[in-house]
Amino acid sequence: MRVLQFTFKILTIIGCWQPESWSSYMRTVYDVYTVSIVILMHTFLITQLLDIIWNVDDAEDFTENFYATLATFVSCSKMFSLLMNRNNIDTLTNILVEKPYRPLDIEEMIIWHKFDRLVYINTLCYTILIVITGICFTMTSLLTEFRKRNLTYRAWLPYNYNSSTIVFCLTYAHQLISLIAGSLVNVACDSLICGLLVHICCQIEILEYRLSKISNGYNNLRNCICHHVGIFKYALRLNKKFKMTIAMQFIVSTMVVCSNLYQMTKSSTVDASYLPLLLYMSCMLTQIFIYCWYGNEVKLKSIQVVDNIFGINWLTLDKNFKQSLLIIINRASIPIEFTSAYILSMNLDSFVGLLKTSYSVYNLLKQV
Repeated sequence: MRVLQFTFKILTIIGCWQPESWSSYMRTVYDVYTVSIVILMHTFLITQLLDIIWNVDDAEDFTENFYATLATFVSCSKMFSLLMNRNNIDTLTNILVEKPYRPLDIEEMIIWHKFDRLVYINTLCYTILIVITGICFTMTSLLTEFRKRNLTYRAWLPYNYNSSTIVFCLTYAHQLISLIAGSLVNVACDSLICGLLVHICCQIEILEYRLSKISNGYNNLRNCICHHVGIFKYALRLNKKFKMTIAMQFIVSTMVVCSNLYQMTKSSTVDASYLPLLLYMSCMLTQIFIYCWYGNEVKLKSIQVVDNIFGINWLTLDKNFKQSLLIIINRASIPIEFTSAYILSMNLDSFVGLLKTSYSVYNLLKQV
């Protein structure tokens, strides 16, 4: 039994996860591939940053470059986070197939498969959205900018990319490949974190099922207490390892949304760049929404444990057993809450707040 199988396939494609079954030769080749992807993405980011520093003269040029540079920056940050946390990712996923998290009977397996299926569907839909957006950007660029011998994105380069057809094609391909790689990095990182959030909800539902079956068996109750404490520790560890990635996503999403709104107001609905911008806006909103949605779901699920405990037939339980359940209730009254850098909570209120902040910054940018 393995969790997040589809997500790990995407991680392997982007160079962040080596299958354990590979030989030493294949591992060496894969390391070279990983370094190549990292160099590709970071050189693209550097050219965009240098363009902002040396070439941008007005607000329109700035916003044209800014939203793309931010997207590349967050992709590079997520790539770095995934590479640095490979051992932690392995540990976090392996824990879910060990006691007390592992399903013990057919009912618990049904619960586990229900949530694992949800993760797969979410990841697949998210991947399709990102791929469609990438294809739209690529086709639009090929039909417009490529014919004019212009690059897809603004960039400062230490050479004249129009000096020859080969040089232009290589530079153009570098940007498009970097765009594809960055998009897949976002898919992998977001689906990994949100997939683990879904599995926390799964563990809470399994715990509720186990609590509904206990009578006066102190051994079962002890296992439920260990499971409940373990879920809290697991959530804390997950939040600790990816808190900066989540915080970066919140900050960048706010700036990108307002920058993208500004770009969309400058384009008409018949403009070739309007549809890619609209899809890009959808991707950015989806990115932050899934974090907030599943962070909110974890919080609600953790509070719901209290209601389920009160649904147990207390009249058949002895005094000591009831006191033990009250201890669980006291602990469950404090919800599991994910935060970005321990400042902003991941819930639907934060998502609404982000939209309001983005629109406020957009209005300020428009006035300036």
